[in-house]
Amino acid sequence: MKKPVLLILTGLALMTGCSEKTKQEMRPTFKPENVKVENGIMTPEILWSMGRIGNLNVSPDHQKVLFTVTYPNIENNSFNTDLFVMDADGTNRQRIETQFKSNWSFSFSFGGKKKAVEVEKKAKRNTVSAVNWRPDGQKITFLSEYNGDRQLYEMNPNGKEVVQISDIPGGISNYKYSPDMEHLLFVKDVKLDETPEDMYPDLPKTNARIEDDLMYRHWDSWHDYKYSHIFVAPYQTEKHITEATDIMENERFDTPLQPFGGMEQITWTPDGQRIAYTCKKLSGKDYALSTNSDIYLYDLEKKTTVNLTEENPGYDKNPVFSPDGLRMAWESMPRDGYEADKNRLLVKDLETGRVIDYTANFDQDIHAPVWNLMGDALFFISNRHATEDIYRINLPGGDIHKITDGKNNYTSVIPAGGHLITTRMSMSAPSDIFAVNPVDGSAKNISAINQPILNQIKMGKVEKRWITTTDNKEMLTWIIYPPNFDPEKKYPTLLYCQGGPQSSVSQFWSYRWNFQMMAANDYIVVAPNRRGLPGFGREWNEQISGDYGGQNMQDYFSAIDTMAKEPYVDEENLGAVGASYGGYSVYWLAGNHDKRFSAFISHCGVFNQEMMYTTTEEMFFVNWDLKKPYWEMPEKHYNFSPHLFVEKWDTPLLVIHGGKDFRIPYTQGMAAFNAAKLRGVPSRFLFFPEESHWVLTPQNGILWQREFFGWLDKWLKE
Repeated sequence: MKKPVLLILTGLALMTGCSEKTKQEMRPTFKPENVKVENGIMTPEILWSMGRIGNLNVSPDHQKVLFTVTYPNIENNSFNTDLFVMDADGTNRQRIETQFKSNWSFSFSFGGKKKAVEVEKKAKRNTVSAVNWRPDGQKITFLSEYNGDRQLYEMNPNGKEVVQISDIPGGISNYKYSPDMEHLLFVKDVKLDETPEDMYPDLPKTNARIEDDLMYRHWDSWHDYKYSHIFVAPYQTEKHITEATDIMENERFDTPLQPFGGMEQITWTPDGQRIAYTCKKLSGKDYALSTNSDIYLYDLEKKTTVNLTEENPGYDKNPVFSPDGLRMAWESMPRDGYEADKNRLLVKDLETGRVIDYTANFDQDIHAPVWNLMGDALFFISNRHATEDIYRINLPGGDIHKITDGKNNYTSVIPAGGHLITTRMSMSAPSDIFAVNPVDGSAKNISAINQPILNQIKMGKVEKRWITTTDNKEMLTWIIYPPNFDPEKKYPTLLYCQGGPQSSVSQFWSYRWNFQMMAANDYIVVAPNRRGLPGFGREWNEQISGDYGGQNMQDYFSAIDTMAKEPYVDEENLGAVGASYGGYSVYWLAGNHDKRFSAFISHCGVFNQEMMYTTTEEMFFVNWDLKKPYWEMPEKHYNFSPHLFVEKWDTPLLVIHGGKDFRIPYTQGMAAFNAAKLRGVPSRFLFFPEESHWVLTPQNGILWQREFFGWLDKWLKE
């Protein structure tokens, strides 16, 4: 008799036909406390050993917190996800083992080698995602590919009694129960467009594409001829849900918004009778030129859909209903085509139709609004002076109060009884779950997932400094010092150029642009919140549009020139690094820096703005920031294009780009590298064929770090 086969899943472990002892002995559990940090110095391998929190949810009775932790598996170049439940104060944390019932467990003993391989392949598909509580709090719900397509499952909070709920052909991508548990909505892709194989059935092996309009690819994926739709069905546990009503039937539009929208863009009304969803009901060229998404309300009984935000021309998304269902709050931008417009908090009275902008006099963006349990206030996240904090707005008066403070970024908020459950990060720590007192803002770390690792690392000091710009403005600049900083020594120093271009240099933690990693390699980091970044008012944020090579570049010079005067900064060994717009900045600086820098690194940067205009996919972005196509205005904004200054390039340059980056196609990086080589400039091209605008896999992430510091060390330390 053959020994039972143990199946190890990417994510949660499936244990069938094994004793409890065998499960515990053989289960591959990652333990942060087993990671050893030599000399207290962070390395790429240590960075890529840290867990990443996701799927944070609070039970309906506010007593339990459900979340996942994903750990990179460097050896296998993959990720493993664990599921945890703990009390709302962080105690009694337990890892949940999902125990599926199997109708093929006989194959462990009698199926032979072939059958065992089939079973193992099946098990490898069994990742879990979209973990949540059922509205009554009695079950944990999740998606899994256990039986082939991704379907909805329920289980007890201890992982037992797993039951499959849906059996939808082709699977589903996400879901949401109605509050009364009478219905279930789910999101599923629907094929509505013809492929070349459909058009020419006698050519079944063709892999060509035939395009007649724009938006045939987006960020990192080509359009797959399918559209993400909402389906709704009666909820039942007695038998699988196999049929549902498509509430967007035959519509060639997506909800959630592609490619980054999630279930925060779709919600039920509290009575479970209507579904609100975010959608941009435009196609082709119109879709590429516009940001005009709206919030639609579908009535289950009437089977009708109305547009709740038709009057607003910009983004409208992320609806949340007051507990009594009488009001809807949402995030809204006023201008079409401007992705970095002011993100407002609007509230609509659903009976009268009256809309109030509660942030009209609040010169900050808001994100992730959520009602308190009484329905007389909303909490939200907002950036002020390069930190993301929790705010409360009281209704109906509209007075706004800042709750939290410090060198941190809060990234989500869930009201839970007398506390707020939230996630928080900083430049010195990855995300953890915190319980925040909504009155005094005090916070307690209740997850401490990476604390055994962080306790071993000596972090560098993070300093907030205000630097005077060339036009006599005060610019907040973060200075990050090496862990063992000695003011009597001189250190090579890096100017960090932020992307976006309108994304804040806030207290973020990154697995590539990690300031503590740079500091651990004995670099001082200068990270200015230059013109064009949020958190300092609309005027500061919007100045950059149409002025790419203007004041924001002078802001970079102000930051690095001010720091170069410090006795501990080695002004002979300065580098500039950045990605996306930061990569553009590096290319521009390479032709305009007047011998300030000795090394450059540009990741996914724009090199030729004319080429960028006609090869990117979201045309509204280049239309807004460059004002017009280059053929309509060749003498103005396109004069900032870095390729026009190549004749002055003379400084070593590392170019990094991903093959699946469709926002800034990789030919931009190739062009920059080729130009540098033709100019005789020392240069290197690091190309990731399967990565996109980011580097997301463990081994590529570590390689990125090694090449990054190898290049800097060569030109700034040797």
